[in-house]
Amino acid sequence: MSFHSMWAELLPVGRSSASGGYRRYAWTGADADCRAWFREQAEARDLTYETDRNGNQWAWLGDPAAGNAVVTGSHLDSVPDGGAFDGPLGVVSAFAALDELRGRGARLTRPLGIVNFGDEEGARFGLACVGSRLTSGALTVEQAHRLTDGDGITLPRAMETAGYDPDTLGPDPERLARIGAFVELHVEQGRALDLTGDRVGIASAIWPHGRWRFDFRGEANHAGTTRLADRHDPMLPYAETVLAARREAELAGAVATFGKIGVEPNGVNAIPSLVRGWLDSRAADQARLDTVVTGIEKAAREYAAAHGVDLDVVRESFTPVVDFDHALRDELARILGTEKELRVPVLGTGAGHDAGILSESIPTAMLFVRNPTGVSHSPAEYAAEDDCAAGVSALADVLEGLACT
Repeated sequence: MSFHSMWAELLPVGRSSASGGYRRYAWTGADADCRAWFREQAEARDLTYETDRNGNQWAWLGDPAAGNAVVTGSHLDSVPDGGAFDGPLGVVSAFAALDELRGRGARLTRPLGIVNFGDEEGARFGLACVGSRLTSGALTVEQAHRLTDGDGITLPRAMETAGYDPDTLGPDPERLARIGAFVELHVEQGRALDLTGDRVGIASAIWPHGRWRFDFRGEANHAGTTRLADRHDPMLPYAETVLAARREAELAGAVATFGKIGVEPNGVNAIPSLVRGWLDSRAADQARLDTVVTGIEKAAREYAAAHGVDLDVVRESFTPVVDFDHALRDELARILGTEKELRVPVLGTGAGHDAGILSESIPTAMLFVRNPTGVSHSPAEYAAEDDCAAGVSALADVLEGLACT
């Protein structure tokens, strides 16, 4: 089955007719359809299919118990109203690259695996890379059991409803010990490749990044009868903090975004009692990230105090800088550099990935495919057919160079 036919099959799954974006949330019907698609692709190629203790899906050519396996893949879930390429491009390209290897007559000397990591985006339970975090031990069983969605449904209950056993959740060191290299292909979430005119790039590192929750607690009151001077309105310091985040990020050459907000009681004619905002911030190094977040929190506390509002700040998640395995990264550059016309730039990224989570446990690397607009986490996310094809060929070259030597 060609890349394009696989892409066409997957494209309608979880797509919103209203926004044109995707709502493939963990352990929902759309997620189940994506999982069924993955299994069908594995079985159509006579690969050994399995689901691990944390709900991640695997397809194997060769015996993974032999060890030193080469694994590729990504994820199939999405952010709310996300694009088609973030995650699925890596999974579809993995199957297409395997088909290309078979077409070349390549003979594997190492086991080859394709993986779909569960709940990478964290759209439902608020924590990214749940499947890979659990597998690597970066997320404990106790922490996983405390994860809840917006309706109060816990992760274990959601898994059980979807037909999976939550009692198996936990680290999987035996599985990771079998993997000698993990290479994740992903659409670039920026315009670096477009600006240089390259179709494919190699990741150098993932910027340190985290999520912080800002709870501004004021006093609910009538919007029409309460004098401005008598108000303790938490929306005001929140709004000022959003602007402060932009200023601090610009000064540090970083990024900072308040992209999610919760308001109580959330009435048009009511002054809020609580405004809860989530900050996402990322920078090229830890020092700059610390400067940005510290500056934002300092400004938020000053604004809150000026309006008679209380403020709590909670760091909900954090990932330090991830330098991908230098030896593996250099090997990818060597393999792809053998084709004289293919330039393969090395670039950093501000986005988190399963490859970054796994880098603490196994050698990992990433390939990026050009995104002409730089737009991601949006229905406008895009990669041209020729660039997708170049990504498949590059991934096939890498897998051949790693697993057929």
